[in-house]
Amino acid sequence: MTPTAPGHDTPTGRTPGDDAPTGQTDANDVPTGRDDPSDATEFDTLLAEPPADTGEAGSTSRVSGWRRVFRGNRTLWIVASVAVLSLVAGLLIGRFVVSPADAAANAQAPEAGLITVPVELGELSNDVTIRGDVGYADAVEVTIDAADIGGAAVVTGQVPAAGAVFGPLAIALEVVGRPVIVLPGELPAYRTLRVGVSGPDVLQFKQAMAAVGINAGDVDSNVFDAAAAGAVGALYDAVGYPAPAPAEGSADAVRAAEEGVRSADQAIQAARAELNRAGGGASPVELREADNAISSAKRQLATAQAQVPPDPDQIADLQDALGLAILRREQLSLPPDTSGQQAALDSARAQRDAAVAGLEKAREEGLSYLPASEVLYLTQLPRRVDNVTVARGDVLSGAAMTVSGADVQVSASAAEADASLLAVGAEASFELPDGTPHRAVVAKIEPPGASSGEGGAAPSSRWSLTLQPDPLTPEQISALQGQNVRVTIPVGSTQGEVLSVPLAALTAGPGGESRVEVVVGDPKDGKGAETRLVVVETGLAAAGYVEVAALDDELAQGDLVVVGQ
Repeated sequence: MTPTAPGHDTPTGRTPGDDAPTGQTDANDVPTGRDDPSDATEFDTLLAEPPADTGEAGSTSRVSGWRRVFRGNRTLWIVASVAVLSLVAGLLIGRFVVSPADAAANAQAPEAGLITVPVELGELSNDVTIRGDVGYADAVEVTIDAADIGGAAVVTGQVPAAGAVFGPLAIALEVVGRPVIVLPGELPAYRTLRVGVSGPDVLQFKQAMAAVGINAGDVDSNVFDAAAAGAVGALYDAVGYPAPAPAEGSADAVRAAEEGVRSADQAIQAARAELNRAGGGASPVELREADNAISSAKRQLATAQAQVPPDPDQIADLQDALGLAILRREQLSLPPDTSGQQAALDSARAQRDAAVAGLEKAREEGLSYLPASEVLYLTQLPRRVDNVTVARGDVLSGAAMTVSGADVQVSASAAEADASLLAVGAEASFELPDGTPHRAVVAKIEPPGASSGEGGAAPSSRWSLTLQPDPLTPEQISALQGQNVRVTIPVGSTQGEVLSVPLAALTAGPGGESRVEVVVGDPKDGKGAETRLVVVETGLAAAGYVEVAALDDELAQGDLVVVGQ
């Protein structure tokens, strides 16, 4: 291109023929790409260099020309902008997008380093963790034996409310105006206790009386005697009810029996007098008469023998008479036969014994007795009333209420391996609803099968545990009732703070000693990292960690020990 001299009117960069209309060819047959002749003139004018002496007016003209270029070639500028943006986007994508080959190359694992953990300092504890249900202990249904009432067993009063507590001598119910007295015991009341009966229920009654401070006689005897009957009267006095009334006509029976004993006594006295009379022997008069008869017979015999001539027949008769007199005298000296009188006395005595036995029986029937319908034996008193199924005016039929232990307990189970680590009296803890830990004590540990299951269920292989928590507030009991809680029971702990490492950090030395590998250098150096072996003595192991103490080297909190590579 030839420069244009200053002041020349031809626009810079134009050749002759550039003024040809849009759509026409110039002298060189090059299309202008313009369709509007007016547009071509504006464009050519904008591109022409202004004269050298153009002032402020010329500058304003150039700005206006550029505006016309933008307005008239909007499509061209949009295309150019899209091209620039595409170029920039391509550069960015090429910077951040990685090809599969590059990605595979970059995915190669770095050189392995050492896996280490720091040595920890603190108290180490080994715990047994189980789940337990919170609730009142030993819930049982209460059924009252009303067979001896003899009519409808109508509830007339003393109906407890849910939540009431039964202690010894409490009144569980009032049935047909009579109390149902709560006593400690395991056996149910299954018969009326009267004087003369014996069995384990009598023994239980006597021991229950001793537990409430009432004397019932020998507590090791299973016979219900007069002392036990006397205890019944004291029992009803203690609860404020009259003792059961004796059977109708018992007083008349006692009077009749007493009269029989008196008659028997009189018969004995008469028989004894007869026996004494018969057993006294011959009187002195009888003996004198017998002696005189012998003397007289002797004289008569002597006189007959002195006669001449003697009469043999007379002498023989007198000799016979003398022998008979001597025999009679000898009979008077023998003990008398009183067997008949003795038999009569024995019979009278037997009749009196029968009369006395009748009197004792009549009196016993008039003594106090304990009906089965008026006593309720419960174990582990006091007991809490869970719910009541009867109301005043109802007739007893089936269970009257459900009671449970008055104290809250935690019932749980554990595998044999865990149960073997526990002992009665061991301390435990569980969380209250607000997250606060609460102390409990292991109260009972029972092996499988110690308590029979129901419904034919297969026996469990797990051990049963009962824990007694420390006292709880009524609000806490209400929130915990029926909840399943996590129970922690420590079975071993260190005495204060100790050093501990993961079990994976221990290795065995050539002599079987335990060692840990302590990193001295940088663990990231991998196999090239500098380490040292420290022989340790191990202690309590818990929660994956083990207590360690260095023997011949140093080991401190925070030292890095190798657990893998």
